[in-house]
Amino acid sequence: MQENHLEIIFEDIREKLDLVLEGNAALDSKLDRRFDQLDGKIELNSVKIEALNEKIDLVAQRLTKRIDPGDQKLAERIDSVEQNLTEKIDAVAEDLRVHRRDTEAHPAFRRVPGEGNISGACQGRIY
Repeated sequence: MQENHLEIIFEDIREKLDLVLEGNAALDSKLDRRFDQLDGKIELNSVKIEALNEKIDLVAQRLTKRIDPGDQKLAERIDSVEQNLTEKIDAVAEDLRVHRRDTEAHPAFRRVPGEGNISGACQGRIY
C-alpha cells in the first residue's frame, strides 16, 4: 500500500511538473513574440528618427542660406549707422567746444539778469 501511495504522489508531482514546463514554454514563446514586436517598433522608430534628422538638416541649411545674407546686410547697416552717429556726435562736440570758447571769451554775456549789472549793448538780454 505504501508503494502504491508513493507512485500516486510521484505521478501527481510529474503531472504538476509537466504543467509548469508547459507554462514555462508558453511564457517563453510569448516573451519571444513580444521581443519581436518591440524590435520591429524600435527599427521603425529608428527609421523615423533618421528621416527627421535629415529634414532638420535640410531646414538648417535653408535657414542658414536665408539668414547669412541678412546677417551680413544687418552688420553693414549697423556699421553705417554707427559711423553716421559718430560723425554727428563729433560735430556736436566740436560745436560745443566752439561755443564754450566763445562764451569764455565774452564773460559779460554769460550773466543772468538780476545777478548784477550787465555792461555794454546787451544789457537785459542773454546771448
